[in-house]
Amino acid sequence: MLSAAIFFALVFPTIVVLVWAGVRLFRTEEDPLGDRIAELQSAGPAASGSVRRKGRGLKGRFLSMVSSIPGGEDWIKGSEKRLRQAGYRGEQALANYMAIAAGWLVLCMVGMMFAQSGKDLSNAFGGMIAAGILGFVLPQFALGKLAARFRRRMQEGLPDTIDLLGIVLGTGLALDQAMNRVSDEMQHIYPELAGEFYTVTMQVRAGQERAKAFQGMVRRTGLEDIKSLSAMIIQSERFGTSLSSALNAYAEDLRTRRRLRAEEAVGKAGIKMLFPIVLFILPVLFVVTLVPAIIHTIHDMQTLGAPR
Repeated sequence: MLSAAIFFALVFPTIVVLVWAGVRLFRTEEDPLGDRIAELQSAGPAASGSVRRKGRGLKGRFLSMVSSIPGGEDWIKGSEKRLRQAGYRGEQALANYMAIAAGWLVLCMVGMMFAQSGKDLSNAFGGMIAAGILGFVLPQFALGKLAARFRRRMQEGLPDTIDLLGIVLGTGLALDQAMNRVSDEMQHIYPELAGEFYTVTMQVRAGQERAKAFQGMVRRTGLEDIKSLSAMIIQSERFGTSLSSALNAYAEDLRTRRRLRAEEAVGKAGIKMLFPIVLFILPVLFVVTLVPAIIHTIHDMQTLGAPR
């Protein structure tokens, strides 16, 4: 009874922290200007790790505590990079994710400790190692899936967005004004890509060079198509060539790639459906069609072999 009481006393607040941090993480709003100001404040001799060690508020103290653990600073840096690639930026998103990861790790360890109570030391030790690995790997796996989904959404919306950017540039607007207009128009259709464009324009307004702003966009997204787009815009601005016609041709090329990806996905669908059909549908079909006939045959044989 005492072990069960300790287990529930530890699990309940952990679940509460996980739910709260998950809600706060997925409700994180974009603040490009605030991110840029924080980046400028942290630039120079003071690194991000030293800022975390100072501990600003509750989130800063929590991150400072995690970074003080051996290997915690590398864990924070890697998680921050993956969060940016998934579209969640800022210290708040990082603190929420670290709270989720730490809470899930504690929950797995406590649950395994309760499940292994009364067993020998070797089994308990192996179970605790397995629980620690599961608690550490599963949040990173989920974050990787979120980052892949974020990149896929941006890649799907890139042809239409670039086409619209070329049309807006053709009307005579400057690049920053055109990107702002495209961000406003695409906000409800492709919010991820619109947010990235808006982040670039706000960083340029905050004083960053356009080339560095686009390089930051490439690092955040990790897409080769956006890397080519940023190189095209930078070269056009440097050499004074027409950007509108180049963007229209590039958008057509991206639409062709999108159509080829769709055709490839359709071609792979048949192969992917083969294994579920063989493993799940065909056995059920055999049972439904053959078992009644077999039962009926066995019943007839028993009736014929019965003594009269």
